[in-house]
Amino acid sequence: MLFTVAAVQAAPIYLNLPASLAKAEALIAQAAAKGARLVVFPETWLPGYPAWLDSCRDVNRWDSLAVKQVYRRLADNSVVVPGPVTEALGAAARTHGITLNMSVHERVTEGPGRGTLYNTMLLFGDDGTLLHVHRKLMPTYTERLIWGQGDGQSLQATATPLGRIGGLICWEHWMPPARQRLHESGEDVHIAAWPHVKEMNLLASRHYAFEGRCFVVAAGALMAVRDLPAELAPLPELQTDPDALLLRGGSAIIGPDGTILAGPVFDEEIILTAEIDLNRIREEQLTLDVTGHYARPDVFGLL
Repeated sequence: MLFTVAAVQAAPIYLNLPASLAKAEALIAQAAAKGARLVVFPETWLPGYPAWLDSCRDVNRWDSLAVKQVYRRLADNSVVVPGPVTEALGAAARTHGITLNMSVHERVTEGPGRGTLYNTMLLFGDDGTLLHVHRKLMPTYTERLIWGQGDGQSLQATATPLGRIGGLICWEHWMPPARQRLHESGEDVHIAAWPHVKEMNLLASRHYAFEGRCFVVAAGALMAVRDLPAELAPLPELQTDPDALLLRGGSAIIGPDGTILAGPVFDEEIILTAEIDLNRIREEQLTLDVTGHYARPDVFGLL
């Protein structure tokens, strides 16, 4: 099966959910006009990756009013699943006949977890149906200040007309059992959502494609110093150039042998596309299948 996939490399309107959603809808339309049938956005694109955790001063100070205010703004602009934003994203997928993978900050409005945010990946079918929800299993380092942990129930690929699609978020790609769970679920296309795809992240994405014998769409975003929350002071070395990029993109599309098919592209907004052929997966499985002839279930197993 031949079709075109797209990685959307762009900056959202940080901490502004309505404006970011409107930009997402426009970008989805542009990707569809380029022939894309699968459209992928970077990590927590709605309403933007919290790079301020590592780029601003005094973020970890106990009882900081400034950080509390930023967290409140982030929560107010996070996505309820399901809710009006997921309805709008589903409508965009349906209108343009595309499968859509969007990554968001998720908030819960009632019951357990009402005060916790999650780093969440959403997969929509081309009929607008929300097919799959995956919460990041383990927030990385400073991210633990703002996100709770996901559970393992969502570690599986989802059947779509474009094949079986799965995904991991950022440093989940360095959790070997998580990778294996997804490999065993039979991915054809893997979504690798990153804040930006720097060198090690690209290596992890290429390794995943080679190990899993699947196509990988690695999506990274853009963010400038001026996009940091006004309530927080940037680190001294960042204060001289508000246009300097904290997140530089680096999006890439990778084949099941680890070959880069498109990208990486840095420092510009772009809808990166490539045509993929799922028949390539079977060809590459001749030499490696970590769920079959290159597995030893008698020695290793997942519970």
